Amino acid sequence: MSNNKIPVSFEFFPTKTEAGHEKLIAAAHVLAEQQPEFFSVTYGAGGSTRDRTVNTVLQLDQQVKIPTAPHLSCVGDSKEDLRQLLTEYREAGIRRIVALRGDLPSGMGRASGELRYANELVEFIRAETGDHFIIEVAAYPEAHPQARNFETDLDNFVRKAQAGADSAITQYFFNADCYFHFVDRVRQAGVEIPIVPGIMPITNYTSLSRFSDACGAEIPRWIRKQLESYGDDSASIAAFGAEVISDMCQRLLAGGAPSLHFYTLNQAEPSLAILRNL
Repeated sequence: MSNNKIPVSFEFFPTKTEAGHEKLIAAAHVLAEQQPEFFSVTYGAGGSTRDRTVNTVLQLDQQVKIPTAPHLSCVGDSKEDLRQLLTEYREAGIRRIVALRGDLPSGMGRASGELRYANELVEFIRAETGDHFIIEVAAYPEAHPQARNFETDLDNFVRKAQAGADSAITQYFFNADCYFHFVDRVRQAGVEIPIVPGIMPITNYTSLSRFSDACGAEIPRWIRKQLESYGDDSASIAAFGAEVISDMCQRLLAGGAPSLHFYTLNQAEPSLAILRNL
């Protein structure tokens, strides 16, 4: 555990270019000094980044020497594809997986892959590999953007937990109350697995706002207005962002959050700025 004794993990995405990959590995080396519990690496729609994901996972795990968890999504992959990936990861000594439904690749429509939902993927991983993997699933404190309503989304989450998940990582949010409300409701439903808040550092208002609209993460109006007022002043945006997110992390930890999972966007400094404040 790091000097500040806060358990953390960090997420990366596989890059398309060699330069981007070098930047990712450099950031990972810096973040490794925080002694995180694990790194995770995302997976493109329908396995579009499959090879890059596998290569990045193995490099972080074996060379940067931090246990690394690949994202695995069932949309667009057959059971045989998934079985091969599980075998490859198992043989490489990977012990943790983030199991997701995944986003439908554009133009693929509904029907693709043999497993349709994340709870089916969790069941499949358990059936194929027993207890070899620690299985993480996604949680949506503000409800999944495609969910009919909060209650059906909560039911979906409970199903994933009961299918054999060990732990959950949330979509990022900017309002600690939605996290506490979600955890309370999950506990009332009898699910006791740890629910780790996903933390998105604020570095660029335009991309953050586009991203948040797409994934259903609400940016509170006062934060939006303050960020808008800075225009292109990236230093002010970063300083304000670090302060807002640090305050929220403080509240989350004080309220019982088991650890923090940072969406790094392949950069070290924004996450480190928050950890320094904490």
